[in-house]
Amino acid sequence: MNPKVIITCAVTGAGDTVGKHPAIPVTPEQIANSALEGASAGAAIVHCHVREPETGKGVRNVDYYREVMERIRARNTDVIINLTAGMGGDLMIGDGETPRNFDEDNTDLVGPVERLLHVAELRPEICTLDCGSLNFGDTNSIVVQTPVQLREQARLIQSYGVKPEMEIFDSGNLWFAKQLVSEGLISGIPMFQLCLGIPWGAPVNTETMTYMVSQLPDECVWAGFGIGRWQMPMAAQAMILGGHVRVGLEDNLYLDKGVYASNGSLTERATEIIRLLGAQVATPAEARGILGLNS
Repeated sequence: MNPKVIITCAVTGAGDTVGKHPAIPVTPEQIANSALEGASAGAAIVHCHVREPETGKGVRNVDYYREVMERIRARNTDVIINLTAGMGGDLMIGDGETPRNFDEDNTDLVGPVERLLHVAELRPEICTLDCGSLNFGDTNSIVVQTPVQLREQARLIQSYGVKPEMEIFDSGNLWFAKQLVSEGLISGIPMFQLCLGIPWGAPVNTETMTYMVSQLPDECVWAGFGIGRWQMPMAAQAMILGGHVRVGLEDNLYLDKGVYASNGSLTERATEIIRLLGAQVATPAEARGILGLNS
């Protein structure tokens, strides 16, 4: 078990949660304020998506990312900013016998350079790298990341001097992420995020997390999370297995049954779990040392 545990607060995501919670952060100002709330509660890292303010739909708008970063930095120069690079791989295939008739309104499929425009321009300390394709839920939605695309994304992220957080949604994703490390496409200490409970990726349970941890390389830093009501149990599980934790409204909307959460309240709950289990919450400076961001 780590004596110092890094908390990542995943602020808003891009999922269809706006109508399911009374205060999902949508505008750049709301997203920045909610990130700052998580940081004040103990998060060393804030993981940020952006949304279209009028619709709440997830987007890749560089200006929105810039505004979020500027607003965070105007009030907090310590917290580590982690921008998603997961947008741009969404494919909604056509129904029935016409799968090539893509649903263009729900498809956002772009190449590696366009997918990383905000990372190239804004240079956050960390950005995500989703390490494989996935059937996403029970619709015709597929999240697409091919090996060729991923190698190019990793190369670009490396050239930007940004640390990739490799998102692991299933065991094959982890296999490929380790391949990226072996090919020299991941600089410094490899950073993995084990993402459990996304239909139809890795199921969220102790056995799955334990198996994935057993497959990690010896020299790495990792965190893990579960979605929905599994958020806090998996935070405790990850910590006990030697990892770090992620909480936030991207993955879970409730603090307790029937009680809506905020990023601040979820982060406070995670800090309580960490301390009750006998560890300490890492500060941003300590997190930078653990992740090798100072080198």
